[in-house]
Amino acid sequence: MKHVVALSGGKDSTATALRLAEIEPRDYIYICTPTGDEPEEMFEHWRKLGTLLGKPIQPVMFRTGLNGLIREQRSLPNWRQRWCTRILKIEPYAAWLMQNSPAVSYVGLRADEPLREGGDYANVPGIQMDFPLRRWGWDITHVLDYLQKRSVTIPKRTDCNRCFFQRLIEWYELWRDNPAAYADAEQQEAFTGHTFRSPGRDTWPAALSGLRAEFEKGRVPKETRRDPLQCRVCRL
Repeated sequence: MKHVVALSGGKDSTATALRLAEIEPRDYIYICTPTGDEPEEMFEHWRKLGTLLGKPIQPVMFRTGLNGLIREQRSLPNWRQRWCTRILKIEPYAAWLMQNSPAVSYVGLRADEPLREGGDYANVPGIQMDFPLRRWGWDITHVLDYLQKRSVTIPKRTDCNRCFFQRLIEWYELWRDNPAAYADAEQQEAFTGHTFRSPGRDTWPAALSGLRAEFEKGRVPKETRRDPLQCRVCRL
């Protein structure tokens, strides 16, 4: 029986992995499912976690990654067609579990989010699902206090550089801090004929080329950036 910890790299999965190693020590296998579009800080976080856990985190990745998949599909993921999470995270992890069955899959779902589901992995033959944070009764406060105690800092971005969920301030920060990634996302919009942002979402241009023109004029979004520890992440 293998024991597998799914590590998105966000606050909950990070706390789950570290605490499991402390109080329920086993020969765990640590798995992450990168899309290939994460900021470098995210990959560095996975490397640091591997050091803390005493074992490197194994990446399970779809063959082309997000950017290759956009070229293949000739489309961009959006809130109606969120195929990125399914193809890049859920399906690769399910396939890995199938090849490594029987196993227990540990997922970081908290006690204060009872409506969240842990994926379809319980349907994989020989796979048992375990949610340690719920067993321990841990809510968001427990998770944040524990990470502070362990001196572990979660990166500002734990998801992709480009995402249809992003707020204006995050597109602005990408343009400012990672112009190559922004330019690549802009080219993807031109290639597919679609935009990451939904038209009419706000008074700003939907297309990244239009946003860039506004940013170059010195216009800066007024909205406050969300707390990175509280933000939505694409998890396993």
